[in-house]
Amino acid sequence: MEAILVIGLLIGLILGGLWVHIAVGISALFYIVMLQGFNGLKSLGLVSWGAADSYTLSAIPLFVLMAEILLCSGLSSRLFTGLAPIVGRLPGGLFHTNVIGCGIFAAVSGGSASTAAAIGTVALPELGRLGYNKRLAAGSLAAGGTLGILIPPSITMIVYATFTETSIPKLFMAGVLPGILLIGLYLSYIFIRVKINPGLAPSRETLENKGLISSLLNVFPFVLLIGVVMGSIYGGIATPTEAGAIGAVGAMIIAGVFRSINVGVVQKSLHRTLVMSGNILFIVFVSMLFAYATALSGFGETLAVWLKEAGLSKIEFLLAALVFYAVLGCFMEGLGMIAITVPIIYPTLAAYGIDPIWFGIYMVILVELGQLTPPLGVILFVVASTWRKLKIEDVVLGTLPFFILIVLLIFILIGFPELALWLPNKMLS
Repeated sequence: MEAILVIGLLIGLILGGLWVHIAVGISALFYIVMLQGFNGLKSLGLVSWGAADSYTLSAIPLFVLMAEILLCSGLSSRLFTGLAPIVGRLPGGLFHTNVIGCGIFAAVSGGSASTAAAIGTVALPELGRLGYNKRLAAGSLAAGGTLGILIPPSITMIVYATFTETSIPKLFMAGVLPGILLIGLYLSYIFIRVKINPGLAPSRETLENKGLISSLLNVFPFVLLIGVVMGSIYGGIATPTEAGAIGAVGAMIIAGVFRSINVGVVQKSLHRTLVMSGNILFIVFVSMLFAYATALSGFGETLAVWLKEAGLSKIEFLLAALVFYAVLGCFMEGLGMIAITVPIIYPTLAAYGIDPIWFGIYMVILVELGQLTPPLGVILFVVASTWRKLKIEDVVLGTLPFFILIVLLIFILIGFPELALWLPNKMLS
């Protein structure tokens, strides 16, 4: 009964317009007082220290800094410029550049909003100038932006690993193949759509040919940085936190080589990193308090028993989670979705024999879906803000086919769990 009241309070506060992390913090304190009285608040010192004293979480500001240096120095625009002549010759032209550019930037950013913003600010005005269909342009960019949390390194995966004590390198590896498959689904849809209706994209001759070598030189630094960061993790050379530091230094070196860095860029990057990291870590911190209250009440274990007694099968449980997160994405940001719900849902995994690594990828994809759910999917508004000629309804309508493709990936992942587990198991062995 207490859990239902607290969840109702949490939803009410969020719908009332209160920031998610404040709403979670108030609900957590209310929950603890309900369970143990005001004496229960005495334990918050130890709980708070346990939440903050995490080596795993120290990777987050480092990966954020790496992405911000690339973004503030203008190197993200070089990625689009380099990819355009290479993939722009395919049916669909620069629509493919949106998806592939987001996929590459995702591997150095760790977040969806930053990925969509980095590529969108350069891509959408250019696509509009060349006469591309703005709905498909916006949809491909919004869908590509969600790759930021699926393709490693992923801040969302780090947060999930913090709550579940699972291996970050395993989670990173588990996201690779689903991420590549999702990119393939996006590109295939664009290819078929433009083949059926060539008017969606201009003739390929209108695209500038800057030369293959020049294009590759613009893309190569990103590929090199991805190889160094992820290679150091998978090769056992560095922990994810150390790899984040390597990536941040590497981003500064690359910006220096291209003469795109100065004191102003460094200051702006550090400022944006502090703001974003503070927001992320505060959400994690208050969610740890909520997780502590949930553990005190035993609600997670009670939920697992109730689901089994209700006769809910594994597939039904996963499909229920699909609907739940799609709806939750209407009014909650992705990290909040993970941080609040994982402590409640995680105890049920053992009852259904679900692998925590596989479920981590499943949840990340569900969060991707939530970020595209109208009317309040966060990526929809990020994309709409990158080009003044774009209306939010254009983004929503352009995103719907890609929304369906993410649902298709979810069904594939349920039917073939090895899609996520094969690579971690292979590399581990």
